[in-house]
Amino acid sequence: MSEKTTPEPQAPGGANPEPQVPGGTTPEAVASDVALDTAGGQMQPSAVPAATQLHGGDREGTVMHRIFTGNAMVSVLSVLLAIVLGGILMAVTNPKVAAAAGYFFAQPGDLLTEVIRPYTALVQGSIFNWAGADLSAQLYPITETFTVATPLICAGLGVALAFRAGLFNIGAQGQIIFGALFGAYAGFAWHLPIGLHLLVVIVAGLVGGAVWGGVVGLLKARTGAHEVIVTIMLNYIANFLLLFLLTTPAFQRKGSTNPISPFLDPSALFPELLGPQFRLHAGFLAAILATVFVWWLLNRSTIGFEFRAVGANPSAARTAGINVARSTILVMAIAGALAGLAGIAQVSGTEKYLSGGVAASIGFDAITVALLGRSTPWGTLFAGLLFGAFRAGGVAMQAQTQTPIDIVLVIQSLIVLFIAAPPLVRAIFGLNPRKKKTTTSGTAGTHAGGVKSGAAA
Repeated sequence: MSEKTTPEPQAPGGANPEPQVPGGTTPEAVASDVALDTAGGQMQPSAVPAATQLHGGDREGTVMHRIFTGNAMVSVLSVLLAIVLGGILMAVTNPKVAAAAGYFFAQPGDLLTEVIRPYTALVQGSIFNWAGADLSAQLYPITETFTVATPLICAGLGVALAFRAGLFNIGAQGQIIFGALFGAYAGFAWHLPIGLHLLVVIVAGLVGGAVWGGVVGLLKARTGAHEVIVTIMLNYIANFLLLFLLTTPAFQRKGSTNPISPFLDPSALFPELLGPQFRLHAGFLAAILATVFVWWLLNRSTIGFEFRAVGANPSAARTAGINVARSTILVMAIAGALAGLAGIAQVSGTEKYLSGGVAASIGFDAITVALLGRSTPWGTLFAGLLFGAFRAGGVAMQAQTQTPIDIVLVIQSLIVLFIAAPPLVRAIFGLNPRKKKTTTSGTAGTHAGGVKSGAAA
């Protein structure tokens, strides 16, 4: 028995075009999406149809837009904008730039050279000195950047960790001092074998910073005292306590009237990584390990999840069974220990003794580092390297171009300003996420209509 078939209409040229529905999706794809969305008809269609999820919208455009309007890109653009404005400020205040501008049309290259000379010196003093006599002199700047960045990274991690838990740790300065105080005393007062001595110094510094940070967490958890006020006051206490102890026989170097401690034993020092001609020491590796630890703590541990939950919403975290008071104390203790590691990097790596200026402005710069790094471990690492480059290169910039080193502080302040105002940065560079979001929503609606039409058909 033969079966009669009706031939399908063919398009000119003999091709059989595949029917399309709005959005460029074939009926077969629509049917597949509807079946996927409704589990073969067993469930109601979802608010966001499968066709929209899989086929709808400009997926590549959306991903690229998220990259260019995300927090990481805003941070990069903030740094770039601060560098540009800093360059304009240096150009306006530099008499050589004004002199070169007088004959700009005759030799325009002179003006450009004078404008970029400070930043050229900054790069030459922080990354690579191409005018160095030998390889050691050429690589010295990058090693200085790593050395200066080491305590900034450690202290910045302490500030960033507290930020993630919803706490403003303004007390990194005091925690650095206590870490340096405990570690330095263990380094020059105790005489232990090689290997064990450095380990004891590190543990002592971590304990010192953890104690000073834990006090803040305890007061916050038990009495409700605001951590900003408490940490600021504890900074003063730590600083003046250090100055007092350096005048006592237990800490003051014998035969010296200056408020400095004895040198730490060689067994208590971080090993030099590249030899005695460089200041880079193994404390930089400890900073990298601390970064990995904080990343693991926040993203791979139960305690880190509790920290993030408390930072997002303490009331909801408490309702979910999380001990908010314990988390507050613990996160401040760990943040203090990380800042204490920065103090150890100073006394056991860079300075090799304890002085009243051991913390310098590291604790306050660490706040900027954490903000620039968006309170993420790896972001804080790279932000610390950037600020280390600013510090190391600022000295060369001042020596070679007579540009005040304070201009580096201006650039850092501008970075903080732009980091604190992401809408301003997005407006300057024309990055408006709302406009793209509206366009994407309209596209999704069109594809959703296409799915309904296909389903009805």
